[in-house]
Amino acid sequence: MEIPVKKNEKYIVDIIDYGSEGEGIAKIDSYTIFVVGALKGEKCKIHITKVLTTHAFAKIVEIIKSSQYRVTSDCETYNRCGGCTLRHIEYNETLKIKQEKVQNLVNKMLDNKIIVEPTVGMEVPIHYRNKAIYPISKEKNVGIFAQRSHDIIPINECLIQTKESQEIAKFIVQNWSDTIYDEKTGKGLLRNIMIREGFNTNEIMCVLVQNGRKKYDAKALIQKFPRIKTIIINVNTKNTNVVLSNENIVIYGQGYIEDKLGEYIFKISPNSFYQVNPVQTEKIYNYAIEQAKLKKDDIVCDLYCGIGTIGIFASKYVDKVYGIEIVEEAVKNAKENAKINNINNAEFLTGDVEQAFEKLLERNIKPSVIFVDPPRKGLDEKTIANLCKLKLDRLIYISCNPATLMRDLQKLETIYNIESITPFDNFCYSSHVESCSVLSLKD
Repeated sequence: MEIPVKKNEKYIVDIIDYGSEGEGIAKIDSYTIFVVGALKGEKCKIHITKVLTTHAFAKIVEIIKSSQYRVTSDCETYNRCGGCTLRHIEYNETLKIKQEKVQNLVNKMLDNKIIVEPTVGMEVPIHYRNKAIYPISKEKNVGIFAQRSHDIIPINECLIQTKESQEIAKFIVQNWSDTIYDEKTGKGLLRNIMIREGFNTNEIMCVLVQNGRKKYDAKALIQKFPRIKTIIINVNTKNTNVVLSNENIVIYGQGYIEDKLGEYIFKISPNSFYQVNPVQTEKIYNYAIEQAKLKKDDIVCDLYCGIGTIGIFASKYVDKVYGIEIVEEAVKNAKENAKINNINNAEFLTGDVEQAFEKLLERNIKPSVIFVDPPRKGLDEKTIANLCKLKLDRLIYISCNPATLMRDLQKLETIYNIESITPFDNFCYSSHVESCSVLSLKD
């Protein structure tokens, strides 16, 4: 097939759909063009920026016919930042886009063409993140990375991070840092600032990611921001994109904070996984527990359990909970969380789910309900095989990646009915979509 467009040429196109990142899709002679910032239903003049065999990329030169859902972005760095991709779209429409994203994958990959439920959104979709990682520029600016680069854009206000976390980061940079780390030379001290917050306890953790172990006098910072309960130096001397190392030096407080989710208190350490949007997380966990239809004699497994959140939510309804997590610090937190909440029927194990779940089953433990909440890469083949062999009453799959979710559901639907798939908007105004799928054993 001859490619009908050329790089740097301009064309007028109709936007007929959305891509996986929320970009507009146009077609010329059945050839696909992804148009950044375009909305379905718009007519645009576009400039082709990249041409490949199967598709091309373009940017908007002129919007000839605008969508009723287009809005002016409320963020001054939106066009350069990589944090949000949908701030030019009315919020309720972004929820529909995410529902359609999951539905399109269902239609393409699953035998059961189930109708995806409407996306569960936020009432107030701003300042929702309880975790922020701020890169620092050599000019002592707190910033965010530009799209697809390590160039740092200074920010006045980010609308997804909390106001106080931004104020704390700016104070640290202006008052504490002697030198800023330079990625090119590997010299300097301060690399990143991570702020974690307990939204329901008002506790704040500050983590200074440093190319060294220098400690600071924290009095002025604590006095200005009394919500800070702990300050930690994370020593990361490696030239890597991984933000945190495993070496933490506590210079103030106990090295952790607590947050309340539902009726439970959770202990959060620098390296432990904890969902970044507590408002939506509580919704998705309550929904998952409700859909699991737990009974007093159930044995539950919580795979990829993090600090034990889902397992602890389930514990009061069942006989026994087993949680598995590869991060040792998170498992330590999970055990402490069970103790804090007076939960005596939960056991948390350290290990890669692929091996640790197999070992658990070898102990002749027979779960009746399983919750899985894997990372973006989804489930491994061995775990899927074990889930199929177990023939569970109920399987709840919480996912942060629709593509790997569908790949896994494709294999699981040989044994299980897919009863429902519900998207949750945990990452408002971004293209990311969380979801909760409910599976039951086929008759």
